[in-house]
Amino acid sequence: MRLIVGLGNPGRRYRRTRHNTGWEVLEALASAHGISIATEDGWAQVGRGTIGGRRVILARPETYVNVSGTAVADLRRRHRVPVEHLMVIVDDLDLPIGAVRVREKGSHGGHNGLRSIVEALGTTAFARLRVGIGRPPSNEDPAEYVLQRPSAHERVLLDEAVARAAEGVALWVTDGVAAAMNRCNPRRSADGVGQGAVGQAAAKESEG
Repeated sequence: MRLIVGLGNPGRRYRRTRHNTGWEVLEALASAHGISIATEDGWAQVGRGTIGGRRVILARPETYVNVSGTAVADLRRRHRVPVEHLMVIVDDLDLPIGAVRVREKGSHGGHNGLRSIVEALGTTAFARLRVGIGRPPSNEDPAEYVLQRPSAHERVLLDEAVARAAEGVALWVTDGVAAAMNRCNPRRSADGVGQGAVGQAAAKESEG
């Protein structure tokens, strides 16, 4: 069983905001594989189904992003999901808009949702997929920026990233983290430059 969690804030006012990108990826994944996310399960709404013959639970916590750990720890405990079978999908200020990055494990990187999950689980050894939303202008509060809807141009980049991220999560389920990283992470040419406009910007980011 794989547990796939997309982070976002509940409520109509937060739909399609930058901070709810994790929900968007989860919904794209559910749609592609005929899974309905409509069952109340603890602090989350979930959908059960299969991807490539493997059983999955797709979970959308009904808690706010910053306290997602409560829902994730509860789901993992009750469904007895090993931590290596957990994938968390989040937005990321430190990646360029539209970039996608998969990691097998790692720190929370300043993301409060990941921080909450790390604290609740007591480990950083779970997979995560991050979708870049970019940094706000220097005069804008990041806390306000993440709760806004992107511009029309940004929306195009994010929609493309959401589709690519959903494919990456499916590959993680069927073929493992290396396949997902190969699909999603920016590639480097022989001179170390990431491929594509988004890839070039993303390749400049550290792997931390």
